[in-house]
Amino acid sequence: MSAQTQAPATAPRRGELDALRAFVVLGLVFFHSALVFSPDDDFYVKNAETTGAVTVLAGFGVVWAMPMLFLVAGLGSRYSIRRRGPARFSRERLLRLGVPLVFATLVLCPLPQWLRLRAADPGYDESYGRFWSRFLTVGPDAADFPFVLDGEHFETGHLWFVVLLLVFSLLLAPVATPLAAWSEPVGGAVERRPALLLLPILPLAAINAFLGMEEGFAGWNRWAYLVFFLCGYALADDERVRAALRRLTVPVGVAGLVLFAGAAPGFISLDDPFTEWGALALLTRAVFGAAGWCWVVAILGLLDRPRAGREREGRERDGLPPSRAMVYLGLAALPLYVLHQPVVVALAYGVVGWSAPIVIKYAVIVAGSLAVIFVLYECVVRRTRLTRFLFGMRPHPPVTPPS
Repeated sequence: MSAQTQAPATAPRRGELDALRAFVVLGLVFFHSALVFSPDDDFYVKNAETTGAVTVLAGFGVVWAMPMLFLVAGLGSRYSIRRRGPARFSRERLLRLGVPLVFATLVLCPLPQWLRLRAADPGYDESYGRFWSRFLTVGPDAADFPFVLDGEHFETGHLWFVVLLLVFSLLLAPVATPLAAWSEPVGGAVERRPALLLLPILPLAAINAFLGMEEGFAGWNRWAYLVFFLCGYALADDERVRAALRRLTVPVGVAGLVLFAGAAPGFISLDDPFTEWGALALLTRAVFGAAGWCWVVAILGLLDRPRAGREREGRERDGLPPSRAMVYLGLAALPLYVLHQPVVVALAYGVVGWSAPIVIKYAVIVAGSLAVIFVLYECVVRRTRLTRFLFGMRPHPPVTPPS
C-alpha cells in the first residue's frame, strides 16, 4: 500500500473537516432554536406564533449536516483503529461515548421532557425530582434497536447521535481489517472512474424509501447513517478518492440541488411523506437520499480544493500547528453537542412567553444558548478530570506548540 494513496496513522488532522464538524455542532443550536417556531415539528417548547419559513430553511441543513457528522466520524475511526487496533478502539469508544451517554441521559435528558409537560399544561406542578424518578422507569424494547430501553417519559433525546455512533463503532471493529483492505482496490477503481463515488446513492435511496425516514433522527432513517459512517471509514483520506471528489464537486453539487428541489413537491403535498407507501412517497424519500449523498460529496470536494490543499501543505511543511480556535472547538465538539439541547429548551421555555417578534425571541434563544454552553464547557466541563471523563474527554488536553 503506497504512502501516496493511503495516509499513515500519524497523518496530520484535516483542519477543514474539524472545522466542518464544529460548524455542524454549533449549527445545531441555530437549528433546534428554530424548531421552537416551526409549525410542523413536535419540539419540546413551542412558540404561540410559528412560521413555515423554518421548515424550508431547516431542510437545507437536514439533507447534509448529520450525514456529514457520521461520515467524518467514520474517517476518524480509520485513524483510531490504525493506532489502537480493533479491541482497544472498542474500549476507547465505550469510554469516550458510553460514559457521556449514560451520564447525560441520567442528568440532562429529563429536563426537556419535564419542561415539555410544563409548557403543554400550565396547571402541571409535579416537582422535577418526582418526574426524574418517573423518567427513569423503563423496560426493555428490543424492537427499537439500538434504542433498547423504553418508558412513558424516557428518551435519549438528542443523544440518539451518540447512541448510533457508539453502536456503529462497535459493529465496525470486527470487520475493520477486511474493510480497510477492500478499500485499497476501490480507491484504484475510483481513480479511473470517479463516478463510482455515486454508488452509495443506491443503498441510501433504498433505505430511506423502504424503511422510511424518521423525524426523530433528523429526517433520515437510522440505518442510512451507517452507510455514511462506513463510507467515511472505507474511503478515509485516500488521495485518489480526494482527487475524484474534487473533480466531482461542481456536477454533483448541481445534481444535489436538482434532486433536493425534486423531493420538495412530495414533502409539501403528502400527509406523511416519511412513512407513506404510495409511489410518490417512495420516490420522494429515495430522491432525498440521493440528494443527501450528492451534497456530502460536493461539500467534501469543495473543502478540499487545490488552494486549500496548498495552504495545508505549506502549514505542515513549515511545522505550524492548526489554529488554536480549531483545536479548541475540535476538543469541545462532543461536550458542546451533549450540552446544547437542554440549554436551548430551557431558554426557549423562558422566552416564548415574551411579547416580542419571532426574530427577537429567536435571536435571544440562539445567543443565550451559545453563551451558556460555552460558559459551562469552559468553567465546568474542561476544568476537572471527573467532568472531562463524564463528557467523553481525555484526562488532559494534548499539548499544542504556540503558534
